[in-house]
Amino acid sequence: MKRAGPLAALGALLLLLTACGGSSSPSPSAAATGSDSAAPAVDRVEPLSGPAPTPSLPVTVDSVDGERVTVEAAERIVPLSGSISEIVFTLGLGERVAARDVTATFEQAADLPVVTRGHDVSAESVLSLRPDVVLAESTSGPAEAIDQIRSAGVPVVVLDAAASLDDVTTRIDAVAAALGVPDAGEQLNSRTADRIAAAQSEIPTDGDRPRVAFLYLRGSASVFLIGGAESGATSLIEAAGGVDAGADAGLEGDFTPITSEALVTAAPDVILVMSKGLESVDGVDGLLELPGVAQTPAGMDRRVASVEDGMLLNYGPRTDEVLASLATQIHDAGPTE
Repeated sequence: MKRAGPLAALGALLLLLTACGGSSSPSPSAAATGSDSAAPAVDRVEPLSGPAPTPSLPVTVDSVDGERVTVEAAERIVPLSGSISEIVFTLGLGERVAARDVTATFEQAADLPVVTRGHDVSAESVLSLRPDVVLAESTSGPAEAIDQIRSAGVPVVVLDAAASLDDVTTRIDAVAAALGVPDAGEQLNSRTADRIAAAQSEIPTDGDRPRVAFLYLRGSASVFLIGGAESGATSLIEAAGGVDAGADAGLEGDFTPITSEALVTAAPDVILVMSKGLESVDGVDGLLELPGVAQTPAGMDRRVASVEDGMLLNYGPRTDEVLASLATQIHDAGPTE
C-alpha cells in the first residue's frame, strides 16, 4: 500500500509555487535573523569515500505501487525527488544521473536538466533523456506521467515517501538495491547511522523540552499552514529534544491553516520554518505579522529556527546535519535579533 509523504496534501497548492528550488541555499545551520537568513553557504552532498560503486545488474525489486520491476542498466538514472537524488549522489553514482527534480537543490545537481513543471513530472522531458531507470516516490505524479514513462519501456521504481527518522535506513537500502549497489547502501547506512548518533549525543537532555511549531509558509501564494501529527516534522523535532507543538495541541493530519486560535493553543517556544518560506514572508518581521504569531512565546521572543527547504524533511544521508542544526537552534535561549 502506498504511504503518503509528509507534504502530500500540499500537492495542489505547491503547483502554484516556483520558489522551491535553486542552486544556492542557506546553510542548514543558519538561524533566522531579523529580516534575513544568515550568509549563504555551499549546499553539497558528500559521496562515499573511495571509487564509485559499479552496479551489479540486472536486479528485480518491488515497487511500492505493486509492480515488480527489473532494472537492467543504470547508466542514465532519473530520480524524481530531491531526497532520492541526494541518496543517489551520496552513494557515489552522481555521474550517472541524467536529470533532476526541482527539489534537488544541492550544488552537484545544479546543472542537470529539470524534468518537473512546478511539482508535476513531465513524462516527455524524462523520456527525451533516454533514461535506463527512473526512481520515483509514492507522491510523484501525476499518475498518468508515471504510466506514460512505464509504457515507453522504462523501468520505474516507486519508493515510499519519507516521513520520519525510521525511514532513513529503508530508503537508502531501497535506492541502493534498485541500482544494484547494495554494498554501497550498507556502507552509507553505517556512516549515516554513526553521524546521526553523534549528533544526538550532543543534544541537551536536561531542562524543559522546547515546544516547536512547524509552519509551512509560501507568501507569494498566500499559503500559511501549521504542521500537525502527520506533517513529517514530528520525528525530527522530538529527536532534537523538542515537543511538536502542533501535534501536542491535538492538530491531526498533516497541515492546518494558521489561525490565531491554533497558534495560541500550540503555544510554541520556537517556530520552525523552511528557509525559502521565511524569505517569502520577508523574514522574521513578516512572520510576526501573520495571525497569532506575535502573541506566541516564540513570537514574543523572536525565536525562529530555519532549515533549508531541500534538506528539512529529506530523511536521508544529511539528516545528521539537519538534526544538529535544529537542536542548536531550538535550545538556544536567546531571541532572534
